[in-house]
Amino acid sequence: MSGSRAHNLYRRCPTGRAAFRGAAPGGSPRPRGEGSAHPVPTPTDHALHELMVLFSALSDTRDEGEILRLAMDHIAAAGPYSAEAGYLSVEGDLVPNPGDGQTHASAVDRRVRELAGQDGHVTVPGRPWGRALGLRGLEGLHGYLVVTSRSRPTEAERSLLATLVRHTADAMSAAFTHRHQREDALELHRLREERTALQQQLISVVAELRCQRAIHALMADVAASGGGEEAITRALHELTGLPALVEDRFGRLRSWTGPSRPDPYPEPDPVCRDEMLRAVAREVGPVRIKDRLTTLIRPHGEILGVLALVDARGEADEHTVLALEHAATSLALELAHLRNLAEVELRLHRELVDDLLAGTDEASAYARSEAVGHDLHRSQYIVVVQWSNRTVDDSFAQTVGRAASAVGMRSLLTRRSDHVVLVADDRPHARALYEALARETGTRSGTIGVSALCDSLDDIPHRYQEAQRALEVRRHSHERYGTTFFDELGLYRVLGPGNDYRELETFVHEWLGQLIDYDSRHHTAMVETLSRYFDCGGNYDETAESLAIHRSTLRYRLQRIRDISGNDLANVEDRLNLQVATRVWTIVLGGPG
Repeated sequence: MSGSRAHNLYRRCPTGRAAFRGAAPGGSPRPRGEGSAHPVPTPTDHALHELMVLFSALSDTRDEGEILRLAMDHIAAAGPYSAEAGYLSVEGDLVPNPGDGQTHASAVDRRVRELAGQDGHVTVPGRPWGRALGLRGLEGLHGYLVVTSRSRPTEAERSLLATLVRHTADAMSAAFTHRHQREDALELHRLREERTALQQQLISVVAELRCQRAIHALMADVAASGGGEEAITRALHELTGLPALVEDRFGRLRSWTGPSRPDPYPEPDPVCRDEMLRAVAREVGPVRIKDRLTTLIRPHGEILGVLALVDARGEADEHTVLALEHAATSLALELAHLRNLAEVELRLHRELVDDLLAGTDEASAYARSEAVGHDLHRSQYIVVVQWSNRTVDDSFAQTVGRAASAVGMRSLLTRRSDHVVLVADDRPHARALYEALARETGTRSGTIGVSALCDSLDDIPHRYQEAQRALEVRRHSHERYGTTFFDELGLYRVLGPGNDYRELETFVHEWLGQLIDYDSRHHTAMVETLSRYFDCGGNYDETAESLAIHRSTLRYRLQRIRDISGNDLANVEDRLNLQVATRVWTIVLGGPG
C-alpha cells in the first residue's frame, strides 16, 4: 500500500522538499562532499518523517473513520506492514470501516470478534506474521487495526507499529470526545428550546384551565338553576358577546339571546336542513356555516337540536369555541331530561301503531297521531326491521328509531316479538336505513321489508302483511341481508307469509330436477338457458343475444331441454310451471350453485 503514498506524503512536507534539494539529476542522491552541505536522507528518515506528518494529521482529524483510514493508508511507514482490515466500535459492535475499501476474509472477521477487545494473532494466507491490534482509549475500545507482514518485523519496526497504533487510538479518543461534546451541546440546545416551549405551553394551559373553570362554573350554575334553554343561551351570550340561539332538529327556533334576532324567523327548508345536519355531524366540534358557529345537541347519538353563535365578523377564538362546547354539554343534559319525559309519549306512539296494525277508526287515529306529532293524512309505508343478533327489546327499538331519524324518516314505531315496525310518511331509501342500522349495531346481519304505498288507514293491516312478506322473501333468498320492497317482488307477491320453503324446493326439483342434475354432471347451463328464454318472452333472437350464443345453438339447447325433462314447452300448463320453477330457482333458491 504504501511506499508510493509514504513517498508522496513525504514530498509534500517542507522538510522533505529541503531534503531532496541535494539530489542528483535522475533522482540519485549525491555522495557526500560533492557540492552538498546537507546529509542525504535515508529510507528510515523518510519513514520517520512520514509518521510525524501522519501523527499531525491524525491529531487534526475529528472523524473516527477517517482516522482509521489514514492509519491504514500509511501503515507501511512503520515497517514491512500491510493493513488487512480496520474495524470501528459502533454501539458495542465491531463494524468494518466503510472507507477502507477492503474485502474482509470471514476468518479474519471471526477472529477479530473472538478476541473480545484483546490483541491477538490473525492468520492470513501468504502472510507469516499477522496481528489484530486494539485501538483503546479511556472510553474503552474504539476499534481494531488488522496488520500483516511478509516477514517477521524487527523490534524497532514493532516499536514503530505500537507508536502508530497508540497515536491512532489517542486521535480516535480525541475525536470520540469531540463528537460527544458536540452531541452534548446540541442536546443541551434542544433541551433549552424544549424547556422554553414547555414554559410557553404551561402558561397557555394555565390560562386555558382558568377559562375552562370559569365557563364550567357558570354552566353548572345555569344547569342547577333549572333555567332551561333560555338560561343556557343567556349565559353563552354573556361569555362570548355573540348572539346565541337554539333550534330544534327541524330548524325551528326555540331560544335566542342577543341582538339582531330575525322577525319573523325564516321557515326551514327540510332538504337543506338535513344536508346541514349531516355536514355538521361529519365533523368533530363546532362547524362554521355561513355566519354561524354551529354544534349539534346529541347526547346519545340522536340529534335533539342545534346550538349556534352568530359570528358575522369571524371574531370567534378558541375560548369562544370552548364556551360553545360547554354550553352544548349543558344543553344536551337538559334536552336529555326532556327526552326522558317524552318516553311517556313514546308509549302513546306504540299504542297508536299497534292499533293501526290491528285496524282502528280513522277519527281516533288522526286525533292521536296529531297529538304525537305525526301526519297520518300523508301516504304511509309500513317498514319491518329484523336483526339476527339483536333481541327485540326497548333498547333495539330505540336504536331503530334513532337510525330512522338520522336518515330523515318521519315515523311512528312499535315492536313485536321478533321485529320492529315503523309507520313512515315517505318511501324509505333503498339502502339508507339498512346502512344506518349496520353502523348503529356494528353488524350487517339485518333484514328490512317495506310494503307498497298505503293510501288509507284501512289498508295498513294489509300493508303490514306485505312488509312481512318482503322480509320473509329476503330472509330466505340467496342474499338474506338488506332491504326488500314488496312492490319489487313480482311473482312472489302471490306467495303468502309463512309458506314452507321446502315445498318450494320440492316444486323446483319436480320441474327442473333433471335439468339441474344434467347441468351438474355435464357443466352445462340448461336451466339458465330456460330461465333466460322465459325472461325474454320466448323471443329466440333476444334470448340468444342475452346468452351470447348463436340462434341455432339456442334451438339445439331448447330441444335438449325437452328431451331431458320430458316437458313440452308448447304445452300451456308445462310452460307455466316451468316458468314459475325457474323464477323460484333464480330468486328464492339463489340460482346456479
